[in-house]
Amino acid sequence: MLFPTYLAVTEVSPLLLAPFGLLLLLIAAMPLTPPRVKHVWDRFYPLVSLGLAAVVAAYYLAKVPGGGAELGHTLGDYFSFICLVGSLFVVAGGIHLKVKGEATPLANVVFLLLGAVIANVIGTTGASMVLIRPWVRMNKIRSSPYHVVFFIFIVSNVGGALTPVGDPPLFLGYLRGVPFFWLIQHVMLQWLVTVGAILTAFYVFDRRSFRRMSRKLQADVETHPETWRFDGAVNVLLLLVIIAAVFLPDRNFLREGTMVLAAVASLLVTPKQVHEENQFSFGPIKEVALLFAGIFATMLPALDYLAMHGPSFHIVQPLQYYFASGALSSVLDNAPTYAAFFQLAQTTAAAQLPQAFAAGPHDMAGMAAVLLAQRPLYVIGVSLGSVFFGAMTYIGNGPNFMVKAIAHDAGVHCPTFLGYIFKYSLPILLPILALTGWLFL
Repeated sequence: MLFPTYLAVTEVSPLLLAPFGLLLLLIAAMPLTPPRVKHVWDRFYPLVSLGLAAVVAAYYLAKVPGGGAELGHTLGDYFSFICLVGSLFVVAGGIHLKVKGEATPLANVVFLLLGAVIANVIGTTGASMVLIRPWVRMNKIRSSPYHVVFFIFIVSNVGGALTPVGDPPLFLGYLRGVPFFWLIQHVMLQWLVTVGAILTAFYVFDRRSFRRMSRKLQADVETHPETWRFDGAVNVLLLLVIIAAVFLPDRNFLREGTMVLAAVASLLVTPKQVHEENQFSFGPIKEVALLFAGIFATMLPALDYLAMHGPSFHIVQPLQYYFASGALSSVLDNAPTYAAFFQLAQTTAAAQLPQAFAAGPHDMAGMAAVLLAQRPLYVIGVSLGSVFFGAMTYIGNGPNFMVKAIAHDAGVHCPTFLGYIFKYSLPILLPILALTGWLFL
């Protein structure tokens, strides 16, 4: 079997998978612990994340032939990843929407649909941070838990499935050789069907809520629609700069440097009032940077193990990739889940079609190109599963908990962790996602 030149072919001990599993378990479990325990985690998670990363790095440098080169490649991937996510976070934090009035069910549907589209331009994290406060304000008279839940479903997760900018796992795919517009060309119909089904379910909930309002309030809402005000317009141009930077050559850090410069420019030109109204701080992106440093390093053994033993898992159908990656993305971070299953798909395809892979180039982009040509449904299954199922729980994707926290601070009653799952994601979202998989995979 052929492996990309950046992968070590030395057998990796299963014991070396422990740091990766432990870190993901802590990331998933610690936000749900009692306040005293969570406070300890908030204080020491940088040491835990970087410490586990150091253990793996030391092993690769000392024991794995070519391990230093592999670590260097992983560091480059991490740097590109965090520059994109961080620059989008900073620039989106300089955009503020003000809303006065109350929205009708139809206006809410249009808002969520636009949020789904915007998520592909500024990322699910950026879109969530820009839009959650206006969403809460425009539904303040009848705000309910389902308003928060469906916002998470659509804007924080499912909406961002069309571009590498939309959701972090898809950017990892872009770094591994998936062309920028490949997903738009191959999953647009799946995206439309899934988003449309979720919006239909939301409209049923919202229409029933609207009808329960007094006739006077209904008349006021319909005759005095919400008004909008937009601050931080210069940051829209900076967002375009970041998107354009994705297409720059991957050399001399030109791409990443352009993104960082756009973020710095945003900090310099955005009025202080806009940042204050958005309650902007570097806390969330600092946490992401530190935790993903650990994730990128500790997932190396998992990727190498899959490269050696992938076919023995017998995951050979696109629908299996969809539900398997989705199941893990529901409870773990979806970026490393994507990386693991993308590697598994590549290894499995190479075992099924050794001649096709032997004939192609043996670098990362070449291996990805063969996979996309020979087994495109594998990549579609992994991509949609990783993104869509991140909405199944509060811990499935980074923006989920941030949206919940902002809505809670604004006085909206949010479902509990189990309430979210058993009242909304299992009875509403899961059947829709299962139908998508059945129809298209």
